[in-house]
Amino acid sequence: MNDMLDITFWQLLSAYVFIVILLVIVRWRKIPREKEILIASIRMTLQLVLVGYLLTYVFENVHVVYSIAILVVMEVFAVHNIFSRSKLALSRELKKVIALSMVTGTLVTIIYFDFIVIHFSPWYDPRYLIPIAGMIIGNSMTGITLGVSSLVEGFKSNKHLVESALMLGATPNVASKKIVNHAFDSAILPTINSMVGMGIVFLPGMMTGVILSGASPLDAIKYQIAIMLGVTGSVSLTVILFLYFGYKTFFNKEAQMKN
Repeated sequence: MNDMLDITFWQLLSAYVFIVILLVIVRWRKIPREKEILIASIRMTLQLVLVGYLLTYVFENVHVVYSIAILVVMEVFAVHNIFSRSKLALSRELKKVIALSMVTGTLVTIIYFDFIVIHFSPWYDPRYLIPIAGMIIGNSMTGITLGVSSLVEGFKSNKHLVESALMLGATPNVASKKIVNHAFDSAILPTINSMVGMGIVFLPGMMTGVILSGASPLDAIKYQIAIMLGVTGSVSLTVILFLYFGYKTFFNKEAQMKN
């Protein structure tokens, strides 16, 4: 029960038939995505192989420096991905808010999870810290990305309404309240949807991994509930920090909207 089934090289290679099916479909429907799909597949494979070798070394040579270094790299890449995935022009002030909110929200959640919820020892044990941090950072990155898009688009499409409210004496906080609330709702909706379907519609990755490793489904459930609650908290915290400070970057010191 404790031995996980091994996948041979040829078995793994056979799984790429699903990529071939996807390529056939987009080619048949004349959707210009073949190059993007191929690049994504190759990049995913190379990245995971590289991470696999890296984690093997880190797990066998546990050291606080390695764990912290990997956390820093994960945070930097997450912030970079938020910037690159945004199709909109972001101001320097907004980028600073994104980075600060992302790092603060995820680190607070990871530290709480480490010392209170699971309390693994040592606290920098990469076998626990890195996978948990990856799920927290990854989901928070998605949440802030959605929040950024919704906030910027909201101010662009409702600029006249915000300016009218300001002219009538409303503060920037009041004038932008609906935009901020909509952005927060858009950012956390995917997480809420995941919670609703979890366990009935699909088995989440954390739970599946624990079960495949030979653990009891009941133990897997406890881990998955804890992880999901941590992810939800992290997404909520990072997004609300971003929105609370982010909307202010659209106004100048005279409480007027910037161009």
